[in-house]
Amino acid sequence: MKKVERYFYPAVFTYEPDQEIAVDFPDLQCATSGVNDDDALLSARELLGCVLYGLEEDGETIPSPTPLAEVEMHPNERAVLVDVYMPSIRQAHVNRSVNRTVTLPAWLNAAALERNINFSQVLQDALKAQLHLG
Repeated sequence: MKKVERYFYPAVFTYEPDQEIAVDFPDLQCATSGVNDDDALLSARELLGCVLYGLEEDGETIPSPTPLAEVEMHPNERAVLVDVYMPSIRQAHVNRSVNRTVTLPAWLNAAALERNINFSQVLQDALKAQLHLG
């Protein structure tokens, strides 16, 4: 099944005096905020990408977005259509680090710690060499 390249979801921006702008995605039941419109939009886009990526990875159904004109609002709110480009979100998660537990002799561990060896870097370098990945 081909994954969707770009999603568009309505967000409700709520404006209250002396408060950050609240941003709610009613279709996804998640929210964020921002100090101004630009910050709120960036936060909304980041949250949208994270939530949709999580749903994709978990194999869950992604709800259909409500049409922007049908979003219910109060006088201090406005509906904003937020988009997210998923290939960049997915790629960012491909390169994330993962933890692995390794076992080695205590004397070797002590010698490496004494010399301030970066275990993660040594393991990465060794795996790349073993796999001929350059």
